[in-house]
Amino acid sequence: MSVWDRPEPPTRPAPLDRERIVAAAVALADEGGLEAVSLRKVAARLDVGPMRLYGYISTKEELFDLMVDEVYAEILPEEQPGDWREVLRVRAHRTRRAALRHEWLADLLGGRPTLGPNALAVTEATLAALDGLSDLDTVMRAVETVGAYLTGAIRREIANLRAERDTGMSKREWQRASGPHVRKMLATGRFPALAKAVYDGTEVDAEVSFATGLDWVLDAVAAKLTQPPT
Repeated sequence: MSVWDRPEPPTRPAPLDRERIVAAAVALADEGGLEAVSLRKVAARLDVGPMRLYGYISTKEELFDLMVDEVYAEILPEEQPGDWREVLRVRAHRTRRAALRHEWLADLLGGRPTLGPNALAVTEATLAALDGLSDLDTVMRAVETVGAYLTGAIRREIANLRAERDTGMSKREWQRASGPHVRKMLATGRFPALAKAVYDGTEVDAEVSFATGLDWVLDAVAAKLTQPPT
């Protein structure tokens, strides 16, 4: 029986339920990442014995599933936009903002689908927005393509934020420190395309980069959705 279907035990002797457990786990992960989350640490945060938690959650993996679904509640908008592109765009930006609030989410994106009620509601809203625009296989590939972009872009941005904290260097400081080596390598003439990108390219911030890439992906999806069936 999945964690979603298993009933909760009585709350005595101390008030306890999955909602409190998940809230404590999310707080721990927000403070220290997924490595800061264990059933023992969650129990300590709630001031209960660790064995109490096993009546509600069997494994740490189940706890992670519940945590992810809790964040999906932040992703689902209160009102569904009418246009399919806007539905996917809103979902993408809300997912990115949720991941910036809860950086550990980036480590759990992708892989097998999340089956919690909030995640299923997000998936339902996404599929409903695309329903009837093309055949089902094309719609599913479109959803997978946008999802893959979200996962990759969010993980890259979070990785950069973590690198800044780990090294104590901002992106600009890292670029300045790496500059002599990069210029030396480019001066060899072995990397002309890269040199052009480094010296002539325009640098944009993470939000602009995310929005631009998302629009390009949605343009590609739109082209596929409007193609006549072969």
